[in-house]
Amino acid sequence: MLLSLLIILGHFTLTLPASAGSLVVLGDSLSSAHNMKPEQGWVHLLDQRIQREGYLIDVINASVSGDTTQNGIARLKMLLQKVDAEIVIIELGGNDGLRGTPPFAIRKNLVRLIDMVEEVDAEVVLLGIQLPANYGVAYTQAFKEIYPDIADETGVFFVPFFMEQVALVPERMQKDGIHPNAKGQPYLVDKVWPYLEPLLEERD
Repeated sequence: MLLSLLIILGHFTLTLPASAGSLVVLGDSLSSAHNMKPEQGWVHLLDQRIQREGYLIDVINASVSGDTTQNGIARLKMLLQKVDAEIVIIELGGNDGLRGTPPFAIRKNLVRLIDMVEEVDAEVVLLGIQLPANYGVAYTQAFKEIYPDIADETGVFFVPFFMEQVALVPERMQKDGIHPNAKGQPYLVDKVWPYLEPLLEERD
């Protein structure tokens, strides 16, 4: 069952049914079905696949367009107080990069997010993000290295270049060249699934 979060003045209003646990997607516009219906987004499609495969877990899409890693820290703190999170998919950092945030600051925030999840004994799936080439070779390379470096350091489940099957295929992207369109969403599910399924199997 896909559950949405109502965000009012920075606070979560959330009512959950009884459940064995939740899978939370903490992301930005790449995961919030930007410029499309929510049911077209990859998180909704992921929830459908989870149900088809027979795994019992609530999927909570806690993705907010424009969010940064710093925003994510504040939101995750409140969220973990309200839900029984077993798995948290972290898809953040792209907006930090688009704003030119120093890589060390992005790294620090992502590690903090991972620590917060692990403090409640939940598993982390970190989605690797890359920036468009026009942000300069030095910065885009430094940004790209943040995610695998963190994964090596922390041992979390890591999905390299989350947008790999979409970003370089124009017909799967929106006109802004940043966000996947409806055609691209299933490919995002396909990218995440091989890394997520072992965690779903472990909890069954």
